[in-house]
Amino acid sequence: MSTHDFDLFVIGGGSGGVRAARMAAQRGARVALAEMLGTDGMGGTCVNLGCIPKKLYSYAAHYAEAFEESHGFGWEGPAPVLDWARLKARRAQEISRLNGIYENLLAASGVTVFDAFARLDGAQAVALNIRGESAERRFTAKHILIATGGTPHVPQIAGREWVIDSNAVFDLDPFPRRLLVVGGGYIACEFASIFNGLGAQVTQFYRGEQVLRGFDDEIRHFVAGEMTKAGVDLQLGADVAAITKTSEGLVVQRKDGGTLTVDAVLYATGRVPLVSGLGLEVAGVAQRKDGAVIIDEDYQTNVPSIHAVGDVTSRVQLTPVALGEAMVVVDQLFGPQAGKPARRMSYDFIPTAVFTHPSIGTVGLGEAQAREIYGDVTIFRSEFKALRHTLSGSAERTLMKLVVDTKSDRVVGLHMVGAEAGEIVQGFAVAMKAGATKAQFDSTIGIHPTAAEEFVTMREPARSWKAD
Repeated sequence: MSTHDFDLFVIGGGSGGVRAARMAAQRGARVALAEMLGTDGMGGTCVNLGCIPKKLYSYAAHYAEAFEESHGFGWEGPAPVLDWARLKARRAQEISRLNGIYENLLAASGVTVFDAFARLDGAQAVALNIRGESAERRFTAKHILIATGGTPHVPQIAGREWVIDSNAVFDLDPFPRRLLVVGGGYIACEFASIFNGLGAQVTQFYRGEQVLRGFDDEIRHFVAGEMTKAGVDLQLGADVAAITKTSEGLVVQRKDGGTLTVDAVLYATGRVPLVSGLGLEVAGVAQRKDGAVIIDEDYQTNVPSIHAVGDVTSRVQLTPVALGEAMVVVDQLFGPQAGKPARRMSYDFIPTAVFTHPSIGTVGLGEAQAREIYGDVTIFRSEFKALRHTLSGSAERTLMKLVVDTKSDRVVGLHMVGAEAGEIVQGFAVAMKAGATKAQFDSTIGIHPTAAEEFVTMREPARSWKAD
């Protein structure tokens, strides 16, 4: 008989935490999970303030564009008008539905859920401030899993109090007719595209030389050009010195001089691990300078009874990665599912999408990375106007690119900018994970007419590199 209250105590009700709690409970473990439900709701950032609502708004932003394009296909009628309040209400309704699904899944699995703020009170103890209770409660657990995720980071600038972050942007009131987005990562670029599509006049400041650092360079430059062509005023090498509120709006002073007056300023300048008040110091859990929980290859901290997964470790900040990591931890602590081997997590060939307009889908290495690793690489690319836009009147173009290790013929990078890029790249990610070669791509019959067929019909190299 265990002397602990629980076999596993999960701190955090996001994707990784919920998955770990459910799966562990299904293995027969006594599991508890703490999440302050009155803040975001069950499901974490992805469900409440990230992937899901952002994709819903991205869909919404396409409708005005689709209406304009429809004229080329013979459709006529009055231009639609955005009801911002209705969009917000519909989004909130859907998020509430998803919250309920997560809560029901946990209840059905037998997980004890606390509507509480939790902190570590030792290597195998958790202290809870439960909503509605005045006294703090303490529980012990054989294992503790930290899955608290991350939170937006806004730098200290003059006028910071007038800034909103990506958590607050979904419920802006009123709709910002003039919006400044500060940042150059995927969140900044996505919201710049979304609000531009919804009808705002969008300016984007990024202090670097090009947005989307870490992505393939050709993809970065191409999507920046497409976003600009669609109406986003992208200003590179630009940063904010101060923000002042006036009767005309928010006056933004640039560091290099000049001002810009807008209705709202969105900072999307990165995220940091959500560890404040978590009691990591009390338990002796080691952290990096940015606050991230340090873990080994098995997601164990320097305190053997404490594990961590997801964004709180700052390893790979993607929801599906947190889900995969959670499953590995459960298999390690409570054994794999009957008849199946214990899971391991591979970080090679993780596909991802950026929901800019047009969107990005990517898996594997960028061209520069591949040259550093393999030396000899061959590049195949295709740039074209999609069939839809031959009648739509849109100037949008699509770019598709393959990066091939010349010596092995293996496709080590696949990138796309264009409509439904994420949907297309997901399938190719399976082939790349299996080690597909360019010859195998070439021998695959394409589906015609689609954009996706370009990935299996590119025959002539655009360029190649040989190691010195």
